[in-house]
Amino acid sequence: MRLINSARFTAVLDANVLFPIVIRDYLLWLATYELYSPKWSKTLLDEFSSIFSKKKMDLTMEQIRKQIDWMNKACPDALVEKYETLIETVKLPDQDDRHVVAAALKCNANVIVTNNLKDFPTSYIESLGLNIIDPDTFIADMIDLSPDKCTDAFREMVLKKRKPPYDEIQYLEILRKNGLHQTADELSKYV
Repeated sequence: MRLINSARFTAVLDANVLFPIVIRDYLLWLATYELYSPKWSKTLLDEFSSIFSKKKMDLTMEQIRKQIDWMNKACPDALVEKYETLIETVKLPDQDDRHVVAAALKCNANVIVTNNLKDFPTSYIESLGLNIIDPDTFIADMIDLSPDKCTDAFREMVLKKRKPPYDEIQYLEILRKNGLHQTADELSKYV
C-alpha cells in the first residue's frame, strides 16, 4: 500500500536513514529537487553524530559537524524546534524514540522515514495522523509519482561523485548494497 500520495509532503528522517551516506545523499538530492520537505531535530542530528563512533569510524567531530552543516545548508528549513514539550505525550515501546514522533507532530509531518519500523507501532502512529515507512519504500514511491524529477536527481547526484567517479549502473548496485532494492529497480526503468 502506497503511503505517499503527493509529490510534495513533509517527512521526518530518523537518524538511521541519515547515516548511510548513500541513502542520505539521495534523500537530500530528492529534497533539493523539491520532491518533499525533509525534517530533523537537534536530537536526531546528535544521534546521527553518535552513529559514527558506534560504527568505529575515524571521523573527527569537525568532519561530522561539516556533514551536518552541509545537510542544514542543503535543506535550510529542515530543523524542527520547540518539540520537546510533546515528547512526554508520546507512547512508544522504546522511550528513546519518542522525540522522533514529537518532532513529526510539531512540524505536521506526513510521514516518518526510518529503518526501525518495529519501534513505531503502525496503529499508534496512524492514530496520531502520521505514517511510518522505510527509506526504500519511501523513495520507490516517490520515483513512481515523479519518475522524471527523481531520475534527474539521481543522475545529478551520480555525476557529482568524484571519489571515485561512478556511472549510473554502478550506482544502482551501490543502492542495492545499501538496502535500496525497490529504489534501484524503479530507477533502472529510467536510466
